[in-house]
Amino acid sequence: MTRETNREKTAERLLKSSAGKFYDPEVDIDWNAPLVEGKSFMLPHRSSLYGTKLWDTLSHEQRIELSKHEMANVAGLGLWFENLVMQMLLKELYTGDQISSHAQYALTEIADECRHSTMFARLTVWMDCPVYGPVPWMRQLGKLLPTLSYGPARYAAILVAEEVLDRIGREQMNNPDIQPLVRMVNRIHVLEEARHVTFAREELTRGMARLSKAELLYQQAMAAQISFLVVRALVNPNFFAAVGIRPRDGAKAAWSNPNWHETIRWAGEKVMPFLLDSGLVGKPGMYFWRKSFLL
Repeated sequence: MTRETNREKTAERLLKSSAGKFYDPEVDIDWNAPLVEGKSFMLPHRSSLYGTKLWDTLSHEQRIELSKHEMANVAGLGLWFENLVMQMLLKELYTGDQISSHAQYALTEIADECRHSTMFARLTVWMDCPVYGPVPWMRQLGKLLPTLSYGPARYAAILVAEEVLDRIGREQMNNPDIQPLVRMVNRIHVLEEARHVTFAREELTRGMARLSKAELLYQQAMAAQISFLVVRALVNPNFFAAVGIRPRDGAKAAWSNPNWHETIRWAGEKVMPFLLDSGLVGKPGMYFWRKSFLL
């Protein structure tokens, strides 16, 4: 059986890394730890309302409460998207070489994502927040993702979701102003997702080399549309109600907020140059890339 040597070498390296350094949220996080008074759940300048008139109306306590619900939305987004990632990886495994190192690493990543999903669920319970994440129409549309996407667009979606959240998590995981338990959740997610990012980047690069011109146009359009949905899911209008803001007013203020646009661009600073260099950002998807504020 012939296997791609470089692909197998990458998978073997990632398998060794996974065996040597992984976390079990059930063991490595103290879910009985109390909230620390006065500490936030996200950094204030990363709030979707930071710098708006609505932000100015909030007390310090309300800003902390909003950060808690925005963090709950990040957890809900993680639950939603990691469920989709697992479906997409399993779909590839079903028709691929199931005993290769590549397949074994894909299974290892699925195991990681299972633990991350449990971690996000427990975090939501610990914060005593509702399950937010994507609004209903996005959830329904997301069901089509494992069917409509394949190849580079599929891995581009994974990269945008993982690298945008990674950038936010890295900034927070060592910041003493953030709740200690939230810092630990961020640390686990950042360290383990680094392997997933390497895997996805290499798969995307290989996939791009095999595309016909017609396929490239489809991949460019699909990657942009999925990435747009991922970014839009960062704001769920319902979490604004936790601080007395009418959901549609909060969402309107967030999506017209230059500070929030800048946060999105900042969060995408690592992944977008890679997608541009790969050729996956092109005219068919440019409208959605701009509307996502990643470009």
